[in-house]
Amino acid sequence: MANINWTKQELVAYILLYVAHSDLKETKEEHAYILSRVDIETYNHIKREFDSDNDYQSITKIVDAVNSSESYKNNPEELFADIKLMALADGKMDQMEHAIYNSLKKILS
Repeated sequence: MANINWTKQELVAYILLYVAHSDLKETKEEHAYILSRVDIETYNHIKREFDSDNDYQSITKIVDAVNSSESYKNNPEELFADIKLMALADGKMDQMEHAIYNSLKKILS
C-alpha cells in the first residue's frame, strides 16, 4: 500500500483526473471543471504525478488516500458527487466514465 499524504485539493485533483482520463482523453470541459475545483498549481503538480502512474498505481493511491482522509472516509457522498459531476462535465457520461464511477463507488464505499 502506498503512503499518500495528499491535501484534500490534491486528492480531488487526482480523482478528477482519473475519471476524466477513463475514456483516454481530457476534454476542455473536463479540464475546466477540474480547475474550478482546484488551483492551477495543485493541478499541475498532481497531473505530473498522475501521468507517471499506471492504472493500478492510480487506483491504489486513490483508495489509500480516501481511506486516510477524514473528509471523505466518513462522508463519501461529497466525493461521489464530485466524481459524477466530473463524468458529466462534457455533457455526457460515456460507458467508460460510468464504469469508473460505479467501480470507484463500490471500492470506496
